Amino acid sequence: MIPLSRLHWHVLLIFLASLRGHCRYIQVRDAAEDALVLLNADIKRELSEEQIYRRSLRCIDMLSIDGQFTFKAEQPQLHCALFIIGDPEEFITIEYNFVNIDCLGGDILKVFDGWIIKGEKFPSSLDHLLSTSERYTDICEDGNMQSITQSSQNVAMIFFRVQKPGHGFTLTIRKTPNLFPCNVISQSPSGKFTMIIPHQHRNCSFSIIYPIVIKISDLTLGHFNELQLKKPPPKGCGGAGDFLELLGGAGLDPSNMFPLADLCHSFHGSAQMKIGCDNSVVRMVSSGKFINRVTFEYSQLDRQLERQQGNSVEEVCSPLD
Repeated sequence: MIPLSRLHWHVLLIFLASLRGHCRYIQVRDAAEDALVLLNADIKRELSEEQIYRRSLRCIDMLSIDGQFTFKAEQPQLHCALFIIGDPEEFITIEYNFVNIDCLGGDILKVFDGWIIKGEKFPSSLDHLLSTSERYTDICEDGNMQSITQSSQNVAMIFFRVQKPGHGFTLTIRKTPNLFPCNVISQSPSGKFTMIIPHQHRNCSFSIIYPIVIKISDLTLGHFNELQLKKPPPKGCGGAGDFLELLGGAGLDPSNMFPLADLCHSFHGSAQMKIGCDNSVVRMVSSGKFINRVTFEYSQLDRQLERQQGNSVEEVCSPLD
């Protein structure tokens, strides 16, 4: 299994570096290494329910464990972001314990339900039940410095600007169970997942920020049976109210990715595909008339090995003519 640090390099060095600029790599690297420590299962086992993990936050940071976290500016910090990720079956709850910022002076403290970077959102606007503006919780506008916010999926983020040294905030991160996970960003380049949409009219995306080999072993959609590739673009599953699609791209937002395959018929067996893109997504569209279900396994694709074997797996990540 590929070390989990690869996720943080991919997310923080590709997405976060694009947010902050190349000159911030050294700060991002420190945050990524610190986030990797928090993923260690031994640390999680050592923390009993009575104990609270505590540490300070950096201007660009990532969290994957429950605890209490404090940011205190040593100098003006104008463009900061905290990325929070949980397991697929978890919601994220954010509680502000202490806030000392100057809202009238231009300081910012906002929670976003999901991740958003330079307009690229996860979940996409097509997959989230709220509009983009409704997904923000602005502490300054709400005027509630002790507010509690819960995400709709396993990722959330906080934007903040603190201009005066000594000012900052303290927050507590907790995870709560999500019985029917819909939109997910995987922490690992390999794993197995079952997505279930029980009589709900919604779309759900499972994002793996790696090139992958994916094997779908079971798909139940309430109708029939077949795999249709989009090369050249066929009628596909657009007319079906319930279908599964595989997407690939270089960004965060599934709605901006390239459609690689449609699966609009139920089957029990095995369908495998290699996706050589930086980001791979399994997306289910549900009409709400059925209980739709898909089970799939994924593992990281070795693009260098594929090239050595003469396989051009990156071609599917380019726009189709």
